[in-house]
Amino acid sequence: MFHAESVVDHAVTRSEIRSTALVMIEFQREWLDPAVGKLNSLVADKTALRASADAAKRLLAAARAAAIRIVHVPCLHDAGYPEIAGGLAHGLFAAIPRARTWIDAGRPFADGFEPGPGEFVVSGRVGASAFAHSNLDIHLRAHNIKRLIIAGYALHVCVESTLRQAHDLGYDATIAEDACASFTDAQRRHVLEDVVHHFGRAASVGDLERALKAA
Repeated sequence: MFHAESVVDHAVTRSEIRSTALVMIEFQREWLDPAVGKLNSLVADKTALRASADAAKRLLAAARAAAIRIVHVPCLHDAGYPEIAGGLAHGLFAAIPRARTWIDAGRPFADGFEPGPGEFVVSGRVGASAFAHSNLDIHLRAHNIKRLIIAGYALHVCVESTLRQAHDLGYDATIAEDACASFTDAQRRHVLEDVVHHFGRAASVGDLERALKAA
């Protein structure tokens, strides 16, 4: 995967661009609209959350300009949570129905993050990882994708889970570190300092923009 060193050392090759996808996790109103987002209300540092959304918009624009594959990974549930209701008494499968997140007004993509023409929207996902029970892996392999840039929410839950599974599935993954947020700074620092290097790497949106432009 191209990253900070490759920006300095060499231009991104055409083959790297063709085999790279940007994976945008949960850029929905549940996180980004303070008027309706229940999860938005739980984020301690709203300034950092807004900054992550601004950085993600820059990254999305750079990916579109470079014509790399773009994948949107929403969290979608139907009324009554038929996929998970009555299941586990703990974890996300218990917390989501209890909090009534990801339905109604929190469900749509946030302003500025609506999928564009030709961009893939993952379906079937049930779980923290973007790969969990979804059609993401088969889509990436059908298009010979080997490298992932991952952005989204929350860094310490769904982004981290996706990074771990991407690694185990054989993808070379990079976290766009300033296009992600957690509920607290401690959670964010833990992932970036103690977790990411086991499963991939992290890079700033600025470095990723320069790498994409170099292509």
